[in-house]
Amino acid sequence: MPEWYVSGGLALGAILFLMFLSMPVAFAFLLVSFGGMYWLSGFAGMSQVTANASVAVTHFAFLPIPLFLLMGELFFNAGVAKKVFDAVDMLIGRMRGRLSYVTIFGGTTFAALTGTSMGNTAMLGSLLVPEMTERGYRKHMSIGPILGVGGLAILIPPSGLAVLLGSLAKIDIGRLLIAGVLPGLMLASLYLVLIFVMIRLNPDSVPDTEPVDHPWRTKVRVIVTHILPLSVIIFLVVGLILLGIATPTESAAFGVLGVLIVAYAFGGLTFEAIYKSLRGTVKVTCMILLIVIASSTFSQVLAFSGATSGMISAVSSVELTPVMVIIAMFAILLFMGMFMDQASIMMLTIPIFFPIAMAQGFDLVWFGVVMLLALEMSGVTPPFGLNLFVMLGVAPKGTTMGEVARAGLPYLGCGLLLFFLLVALPDIALFLPSLMER
Repeated sequence: MPEWYVSGGLALGAILFLMFLSMPVAFAFLLVSFGGMYWLSGFAGMSQVTANASVAVTHFAFLPIPLFLLMGELFFNAGVAKKVFDAVDMLIGRMRGRLSYVTIFGGTTFAALTGTSMGNTAMLGSLLVPEMTERGYRKHMSIGPILGVGGLAILIPPSGLAVLLGSLAKIDIGRLLIAGVLPGLMLASLYLVLIFVMIRLNPDSVPDTEPVDHPWRTKVRVIVTHILPLSVIIFLVVGLILLGIATPTESAAFGVLGVLIVAYAFGGLTFEAIYKSLRGTVKVTCMILLIVIASSTFSQVLAFSGATSGMISAVSSVELTPVMVIIAMFAILLFMGMFMDQASIMMLTIPIFFPIAMAQGFDLVWFGVVMLLALEMSGVTPPFGLNLFVMLGVAPKGTTMGEVARAGLPYLGCGLLLFFLLVALPDIALFLPSLMER
């Protein structure tokens, strides 16, 4: 058997080469995994990988994924998202740069109801960018906040990516989902502060006045008819898990039921909306399960070849403090985000990073939140962050990728600040999960 760094390097190199040839990510992992096991142990190893792959996807932990996806699809296709935005817009009222703030408040609410980063970015971009452009907002004040808040769906539950990460890394999904709440809200607060500072430094970047004001009676009615029902849905998803009343799967089912009721009440629960939602859920769920199979087989190849244990020994033998290790891993995740999508990053790094995190004595739920933060930021890292392309698709004509990327850079700075806060104060992520243990 070759040295661990030879087999591990060949496997990673082969996957990157196949991805460079535009082979779908999951198929690249599967091809390399089966080829690697055949090289290491012949047909017996390949048959074992096949058997383990079927076990990997028939796991109770994956049940929340299609339910969270269906919840988000219904939220968008039934028109509930538009009504939420209108309600938040009305409640904020008269304020300089109002729509930039609305983007953060509305996007955070969307994140707590959808669980999909690109969907959040696309919805906010299509709703807000044309109106903000027409009113005279500079591009960095219309595009930037959407890029920042769009990724919050990765941190704030219900996060499909968090469920996938917890399932692949074999950590408690309920605790991981709850652990993302405070960091996600802190990041949204940092975005609000950033917007306030940017407007103070450059007042001309937003319109001077926006003649929008509504009487208190109208605002109270909107709170009761629009905000309160959605708050109940958020409680069904987050609160039931935190209180230990429901599992992530059960809370996801309650969330779907809540969105169905609200969509019906708003008059958006049509046959077309249900069909589109089910179709989108099935497509994404099948893709995720294929990713799970590919990731589990790749993990087996690394473990069988000795690459996993070799990397742990190598890291342990180097005189690095735990803080230096976590900074190095976070930097690697951000660098990979410049060229790869989030699913690919997870599949490549989970088999390597989580054993190292265990060896370093990191709390795995905390490390999962750190990794989700890096994945959230990777959607905005140029040149190939996925949310940059989504944003470019809904931006005004003539907008360049450079302008979109520059608009997102200050929000990446907020993400870096949150990372250092998480390293210095791990309880930011671990406080709410600790309440679940009482």
